[in-house]
Amino acid sequence: MSRLSVYHVSALDLPNKVLGHLEDIAATLAEVGVHFARRQPTQAVAPSAGVDELLAAYRPAIDALLGERGASGFELDSLTREHPQRDELRDELLAERQGDRDEVRLVLAGRGQFALHIEDHVYAVLCERNDLLVIPAGTRYWLDLGERPHFVAVRLLDAAGAGQLQLTGDDIASRLPRLDD
Repeated sequence: MSRLSVYHVSALDLPNKVLGHLEDIAATLAEVGVHFARRQPTQAVAPSAGVDELLAAYRPAIDALLGERGASGFELDSLTREHPQRDELRDELLAERQGDRDEVRLVLAGRGQFALHIEDHVYAVLCERNDLLVIPAGTRYWLDLGERPHFVAVRLLDAAGAGQLQLTGDDIASRLPRLDD
């Protein structure tokens, strides 16, 4: 189940607010310019489905997003517990960054927690299958996939590609509870 936990940067050990209903999550994130919604596959997807099956089931939703966002294509981000470099990749994703373009992600399988550092708050959004998250350009964020990652998501690309991401150098991600905590 998707969840939003909101923390003040001065107290990252205890959330001010925890929400679990789609409408509440979407409304709270919309207040800070972040879009959250759900997109359903056109056919049932087994938990053991491979990448090709996932892409086939979500293709209409992906095509609709491409049109809505004026995107030129997409890439697939995937990290599973079997990946030989999962620990190194997880560490890289836990570094706070910001991009020069909107970051549009549709989660096809698994889960990941996007932590959005906006002004004096961190919005930790646990995204699961069917969740669509649009992080505005310039927003500081990081992604926690947990100790045993299972995450498959589509990331939209514009005509120039995925955009440039810059690490901020802030260690705030190390102070927020991890996905598995």
